[in-house]
Amino acid sequence: MSRNPEQLKFAPTHEWAQLEEGPTVRVGISDFAQSELGDIMFVNLPAVGAKVAAGQPIASIESVKTASDLHSPINGQVSAINPDIQSQPELINEAPYAAWLFSIQADDPADLDALLDYAAYRQLHQL
Repeated sequence: MSRNPEQLKFAPTHEWAQLEEGPTVRVGISDFAQSELGDIMFVNLPAVGAKVAAGQPIASIESVKTASDLHSPINGQVSAINPDIQSQPELINEAPYAAWLFSIQADDPADLDALLDYAAYRQLHQL
């Protein structure tokens, strides 16, 4: 399912977040981030069960151009990873708003309110 970026929240570090059922938040990277990275070759996802803190690096992504950290947009615990991304990282380039990376059980779903909406994200990065 492709997500509409205007319905997502964004961290300044290019991760998108969307509240799913209950306190579950799906996380991916923005279209801008994937285009800047170029062809994505590998994603090192966090372990299920890992405690995460907003703004802290929790995973990494490697492309033909560079390697980059992925940051948690909220506080919580990793509840799932997308196995398709590990075997087919190019899915991120093909559809960044469909290719979620991992899910977090949010300590407080209201933490999403501290993230940027799509317009503010675009303005921050002058897109």
